[in-house]
This record gives sequence, structure tokens and C-alpha cells, in this order.
Amino acid sequence: MSKHARASVNPGTGATGGAATAVAFEPVTEAPARATPVEREDIARLAYAYWEARGCPYGSPEEDWFRAEMELLRHSSAAAE
Repeated sequence: MSKHARASVNPGTGATGGAATAVAFEPVTEAPARATPVEREDIARLAYAYWEARGCPYGSPEEDWFRAEMELLRHSSAAAE
């Protein structure tokens, strides 16, 4: 490879060589409608409580965050009905 040549990287695999895979994304023009917005602070508070209840383990904070977010979304949609 010459000093000016570039290797292409396939974003899906990180592999070099060959053609890169193109990925098209649709622009989001409007946020999905929700009956009651869930506040980030509320999610953080509940996620922290879940983390503490699990014994404050290292790693996987997303697990508690997603659990808290889903719980609050379920609760807010049930309250709107």
C-alpha cells in the first residue's frame, strides 16, 4: 500500500478492504407523542434506586436506566387512560 492509499472500513464489521456498506437514516421531524412526558431526573432517580437494590454492582447502568424508563412510561400511559 502506498503512503497515500487509504483502506476502506466496513462500518458494520470494522473490517478493512472491499466496499463500505452505506446506511441510510430517515430524519426525525417530530418526537413521538406521549400522554405525559417522562422527566430525565425521574428516570435517573428510579434507575439509581434499582441499582442500589441490586447491591450497587459494577457495570451495566443501561439495564437499570431502561428498566426505570419503561416503568415510568408504563405508569404515565396508564395514568393518562
